[in-house]
Amino acid sequence: MGLSEVFVVFFFFLSCVKCVELKDSSPSCSFPAIYNFGDSNSDTGGISAAFVPIPSPYGQGFFHKPFGRDSDGRVILDFIAEKLKLPYLSAYLNSLGTNYRHGANFATGGSTIRKQNETIFQYGISPFSLDIQIVQFNQFKARTKQLYQEANNSLERSKLPVPEEFAKALYTFDIGQNDLSVGFRKMNFDQIRETMPDIVNQLASAVKNIYEQGGRSFWIHNTGPIGCMPVNLFYKHDVPAGYFDQYGCVKDQNTIAVEFNKKLKDRVVKLRTELPEAAITYVDVYAAKYGLISNTKNEGFVDPMKICCGYHVNDTHIWCGNLGTANGKDVYGTSCEKPSMYVSWDGVHYAEAANHWVADRILNGTFTDPATPILQACYRH
Repeated sequence: MGLSEVFVVFFFFLSCVKCVELKDSSPSCSFPAIYNFGDSNSDTGGISAAFVPIPSPYGQGFFHKPFGRDSDGRVILDFIAEKLKLPYLSAYLNSLGTNYRHGANFATGGSTIRKQNETIFQYGISPFSLDIQIVQFNQFKARTKQLYQEANNSLERSKLPVPEEFAKALYTFDIGQNDLSVGFRKMNFDQIRETMPDIVNQLASAVKNIYEQGGRSFWIHNTGPIGCMPVNLFYKHDVPAGYFDQYGCVKDQNTIAVEFNKKLKDRVVKLRTELPEAAITYVDVYAAKYGLISNTKNEGFVDPMKICCGYHVNDTHIWCGNLGTANGKDVYGTSCEKPSMYVSWDGVHYAEAANHWVADRILNGTFTDPATPILQACYRH
């Protein structure tokens, strides 16, 4: 390496150090509220309020009762709220015990970005697709303004968002995984690829809608390694060589997830030019989750394909919290003894300890573009 190259590298190093110093010295954003859009990865009670409540032992690990989450405890959105020193988000569909002063959650388990022509009773796909969640947000925002103006005292206003704070809130998105799940069920891989531009464009339209109403800070999760769900192993016999990777994940499904995430990231980059005042953070949840799955032993977790809750022996599968029959006897899908050692809670969703592990690594900016901790996600880069 010549002297000039050394100088360039040294100058680049100094520049990077200065960037880090500037970033670290920037004040925190002090988000007053979070508005979340998503599926079961971030649902905090929406699908339970709309249909049948999620049963015990869901929620038992942290909340000591079912609490509308597809986990034994907290989901990543809860750790986001904790990091921002805000209360856990009430689901928009909850009619009782709600407080929307610091945001609302429009996510429901089974939600997709694109509308699906099937009911929740067929394959668990929620009727509250992303466009409906945005319609709900629009109603919520308009109704908030009306109620705030009509309120007679501070007590009436105490559980309502402050209308001026919608512009200062953080808008989080964690949705798209179920679009791929539906694709795997209904299409070949080429057909799935053909749907991807429309899926990411519909997500971009949702972001634009909020931007046009004054929202400026966006935190967008990509989709996780869908091929690493233990449910993919059910009823699989005599699979061809190379079907699974070394960690037990379905290779082709993860390949599709990676392709989808690339298109999503490209669309986010384009959004930054289309929405010049927006601070948009792309969050590589896939890399964080696969990082855990590929290193469970060193991180203190059991085999990532082991399921904590439910009864799964040979080809008999009784879902977490359900009653079924095995060998002529009633069997209840109960929890394992140490959920904190499991990545998978129920074969599809992550246990709280795994959610916490992933949250720790995305909230500090390790897996985000730009590499910004969530406390500074209001700054454009």
